[in-house]
Amino acid sequence: MSVVITGATGHLGRLVVEELLDRGHGADGIIAAGRDTDRLSALAERGVRTARIDFEDPASLKAAFEGADTVLLVSGSEVGGRVPQHRNAIEAATASGVGHLVYTSALRADASPLTVAPEHKATEEIIAASGIPHTILRNGWYSENYAAAVQQGPRTGSIIGGAGQGRISSAARADYAAAAAVVVASGEGHGQIHELAGDTAWTMEELAARVSEASGSPVAYRDLGEREHRRALTDAGLPEALVDMLVSTDQAASQGWLEEDSGALSRLIGRPTTPLEESVAAALSS
Repeated sequence: MSVVITGATGHLGRLVVEELLDRGHGADGIIAAGRDTDRLSALAERGVRTARIDFEDPASLKAAFEGADTVLLVSGSEVGGRVPQHRNAIEAATASGVGHLVYTSALRADASPLTVAPEHKATEEIIAASGIPHTILRNGWYSENYAAAVQQGPRTGSIIGGAGQGRISSAARADYAAAAAVVVASGEGHGQIHELAGDTAWTMEELAARVSEASGSPVAYRDLGEREHRRALTDAGLPEALVDMLVSTDQAASQGWLEEDSGALSRLIGRPTTPLEESVAAALSS
């Protein structure tokens, strides 16, 4: 079975390719695709085929997808431009006769107030309308999203935010990559939507406590509320679009939108998801 992994130059796509290899999927049956094939050289050295694709170039997508049994469409990174890019990929997969399209969406994308959710919801609708057999992986929050806060905590003595007592069911990026590899390799689950998240939810106060324990330095969580959180991020020099995303994410967390207790992720990968303590330790050591 041949599978194409888009976004293989990024963190998640690369991890999916590596997970497939570790699970015994033949390297010659994997096509790692991305805009800069030079960044795929390490995978090519392991026997993986590579292909240049550009979501803005439908011909490149069709050429890469031709003859593939399965395509993993790792969502693009260009916020605001994802929908037309994803449409190009979906149309190319349909035209190429791909038998199974797997898409990495966002947790509860059809209802979530997260700023990233509408583009995922629109993409899911395009996939459904295309008629192509598909599986939707609605990935929850990545523990790695808090790496900067974890690293800053021991230096400043605090982690700031606006999530209140909202609980966050994060998982390591490698956990989500393992789930994608399972679905891609099995070729099963057509029409299914998986709401994926970590096994154990936590609050920002609990994150600060884990950082304190791991670093040996006292770290507290300072909940600023929406307005003060926005001001603090703006004063720190962050771009407006990033400020909007971070503030809205914390507000969504405060309302429970980043919590999920279905256990679907650990069931898919056949093991518990990575504990928060391990992700904190990895961030502090990097």
